[in-house]
Amino acid sequence: MTATLANAASRPLLPILVALSGAHLLNDLIQSMIPAMYPLIKEAYNLDFAHIGLITLAFQVTSSLLQPVLGHVTDNRPWPYAMVAGMGATLIGLFGLSFAPNYAMVLLSAAMIGLGSAVFHPEATRMARHAAAGQQGLAQGVFQIGGHVGYAAGPLLAAMIVVPRGQQSLAWMSVVALIAMVLMAWTGGRYAEMRREQAAAAAAAAPPSKGTSTSAAGPMLPTGHVLFAMAILILILLSKNAYTAAFTSYYTFYLIEQFGVSVQLSQIMLFIYLVVGAIGVIIGGMVGDRIGRHRVIWISILGALPFALILPYADLFWTGVLSVVISLIMASAFSAILIYAIDLVPHRVGLVGGLFYGLAFGLGGLAAAALGLLADWIGIIAVFKLVAWVPALGLLTFLLPRTS
Repeated sequence: MTATLANAASRPLLPILVALSGAHLLNDLIQSMIPAMYPLIKEAYNLDFAHIGLITLAFQVTSSLLQPVLGHVTDNRPWPYAMVAGMGATLIGLFGLSFAPNYAMVLLSAAMIGLGSAVFHPEATRMARHAAAGQQGLAQGVFQIGGHVGYAAGPLLAAMIVVPRGQQSLAWMSVVALIAMVLMAWTGGRYAEMRREQAAAAAAAAPPSKGTSTSAAGPMLPTGHVLFAMAILILILLSKNAYTAAFTSYYTFYLIEQFGVSVQLSQIMLFIYLVVGAIGVIIGGMVGDRIGRHRVIWISILGALPFALILPYADLFWTGVLSVVISLIMASAFSAILIYAIDLVPHRVGLVGGLFYGLAFGLGGLAAAALGLLADWIGIIAVFKLVAWVPALGLLTFLLPRTS
């Protein structure tokens, strides 16, 4: 049913946000299955680890570097159905990866799947922004929880379906891609309708006014201040992603080496860590709407520091407890950083969304690679002791201009 103009202006459009969250879940579920297939691909094509790294590079280059470019393009020429086209690229990549006759086709297919992600995130971020009706934290929380759940579920789905049945069974995931395309087409239609309603409501209720330009968070800052704030946000995002990369990539190895647990138990504990992060996203978004993004950034990054410092010295039980607490606290960081950045330049939602999603993905990959090299040198336990200090970069939040 079409929302009324008053409702569109006064409260978030939850059907659109829930649909975006569902699309985010399906998109990230497919994306996260690719690394889980690396053992199969390595054996099937007789690859070494350098070749595996090139697959990751092909995926990350298209996903990370193209996101801000595509976001900038759609800022100037919005296209509500861009997500459908992006998922079409993912669908092509899935089939290519399922039946790749050689390594070159594997690289091309991985790049196509990365392209689908690059198209999805900037456009979906803009949609969530416009459907939020001022409750940006709630909107981003609803949107991002889908991505977190999909990212956590992808490897499990790969382990249940693809790994036992072989590489060609990945083609079955085309059903997921087709469902996502239908959902995205519906969302694009509702979004286009919502924007027409909002434009009509704005034209009827607010005659053109004179005065200084303002953002959602207050008066527009000078360009130099905006660039400085963006640089600080990127450094804070780096601290968050570097610490998170230690968990997502090496937590299982840490648990096995430190406590001698089984692979299955270590995977279960990693899954709990990821699922709790999905809960933290929605809680952090709602809290940010009430107390402001600036405070949430303080809490989400610096607040995790004492628990991170204790974790390498805890026993198995308290390691599990502390990892849950850390995940819950840090999960709200990305949505708070993203909304803060968009509020700085609200007329470039796609560009900022693409830039920060691309950075989140790219910085996470770079951090994982760097930590892997470091672990080969000093050991994984020492890495967790060292990386525990990374959240201290949250002190840089002090340099951010107050916007709320």
